[in-house]
Amino acid sequence: MSATTHHHSPQGEIGKGHKKVIFASSLGTVFEWYDFYLYGSLAAIIAKQFFSGVNETTGFIFALLAFAAGFAVRPFGAAFFGSLGDRIGRKYTFLVTIVLMGTSTFLVGILPSYATIGIAAPIILIALRLAQGLALGGEYGGAATYVAEHAPDGKRGLYTSFIQTTATLGLFLSLLVILACRLTLGTEAFEAWGWRIPFLVSIVLLGISVWIRLQLSESPLFQQMKSEGKGSKQPFRDSIKGGNLRLMLLVLLGATAGQAVVWYGGQFYSLFFLTQALKVDGTTANLLIAAALVLGTPFFIVFGWLSDKIGRKKIILVGCALAALTYFPIFKGLTHFANPAIEEARQSAPATVHADPNTCSFQFDPIGKKVFTNSCDVAAAALAKAGIPYEIVPVPAGSVARISIGGTDVEAYDAAGLSKDEVKSKADAFTKLLKSTLGAAGYPEKADPARINIPATLFLLWVLVIYVTMVYGPIAAYLVELFPTRIRYTSMSLPYHIGNGWFGGFLPTISFALVAATGNMYFGLWYPIAIAVMTVVIGGLFLHETKDVDISK
Repeated sequence: MSATTHHHSPQGEIGKGHKKVIFASSLGTVFEWYDFYLYGSLAAIIAKQFFSGVNETTGFIFALLAFAAGFAVRPFGAAFFGSLGDRIGRKYTFLVTIVLMGTSTFLVGILPSYATIGIAAPIILIALRLAQGLALGGEYGGAATYVAEHAPDGKRGLYTSFIQTTATLGLFLSLLVILACRLTLGTEAFEAWGWRIPFLVSIVLLGISVWIRLQLSESPLFQQMKSEGKGSKQPFRDSIKGGNLRLMLLVLLGATAGQAVVWYGGQFYSLFFLTQALKVDGTTANLLIAAALVLGTPFFIVFGWLSDKIGRKKIILVGCALAALTYFPIFKGLTHFANPAIEEARQSAPATVHADPNTCSFQFDPIGKKVFTNSCDVAAAALAKAGIPYEIVPVPAGSVARISIGGTDVEAYDAAGLSKDEVKSKADAFTKLLKSTLGAAGYPEKADPARINIPATLFLLWVLVIYVTMVYGPIAAYLVELFPTRIRYTSMSLPYHIGNGWFGGFLPTISFALVAATGNMYFGLWYPIAIAVMTVVIGGLFLHETKDVDISK
């Protein structure tokens, strides 16, 4: 017996009762994403508040690691809450997840800073962050499964596509609330105490979500499965058995991993690239991304609807393939339109580091404790920090590294064995000379607002968002239909959150490491491209597609 027995409405329309189901599920999920993204948007301020006992760089890295912790535990939340949802019901489980998320977020807003309670502050903060990640791990699968199990055959792509807009809308809502507080209070007051307001607001959003979700009844397919005694007593164990485990692995590698890197590439890495590599002012970059999201978001619904007509898999895999083929030209286009001065300076006066390559380290330090002392590292780190692409030209062993920019050489220094004062003196002189040399060669410290081609930059960002909507719009319906009702919540949540939490969530960190290691501002794109190609190959060859949610499976 399939979902078709429950409701009929004209093709392309959504029945009245179903609108409430979709609205309640989607609204709660928007608020969950809002809570989750607040932390990432305010990482720099949070670092000052809760990690002030260590140096500034290490503090910021710890703050980013706490952000990453929320991604790392998402699969564990998927396993725990998915199993709960398959045993006691979809509705009650995602009520629990939203209460956990909303409460954790509110508590961040009232948590005393490092200056007040010392080391307890960052420890409690990371614990709350882990609670958020666990909650999100349970929320998405519950909302997607609940909506899909209400949907008639032939409309699951359309129905679940509304859930797919929620992550983007949650990100957008968090940026809007932060911007409103910043503009109202002023930067100083906002950084001192005003940053807490967006976290405290979440208690109101939590109240609204819980009230709306309490009005809902359990999914008809789940109720029928329970009444027929076909449920699973141990959904997690049943999910990781033989054929189902193989299917989950195929879904991870052939669907969600590629979907995740395209999603994070289009919405997060693009923002990082604009602000860090191209030196575009943070407010301008955020407004450009926000505009691209507004223009792109309706296409989640379009591709969800289209997947009901032509199939889910081909839309997702075409999105991955397009991203893999066009990321390099698109990001080079962003450089050309958002900061043409960098492009011009690179052509007229390319930066090279003349050094013994055997002395150069991997320019990535995840815990902020590594000290780079040899001259090659000093030169490479200075250029990486300035966002200047460079190449390393080998010189004989024992030579002191030098940076060559348009025929002018700036000699680096070896810091090994020098006192703190000597290092500071050499670093100041080196930085001053490098800065003036870069300026003379036309390298800008910041993107010139007058030279940013807003329409062209916005168009390229919009294309990146369109790829996001292609891979993400149909994914919920695709996953729901691959797994049987009795273990569906668990089985779809695990590959989804491993893909998005691990492959996607760590994209900015991995790509930044690749850029810093090579000096090539585009080298970080190889990570999402490689994962997207893997998904196209594995998904294309080994994953089947079904549009059936029959509980007898």
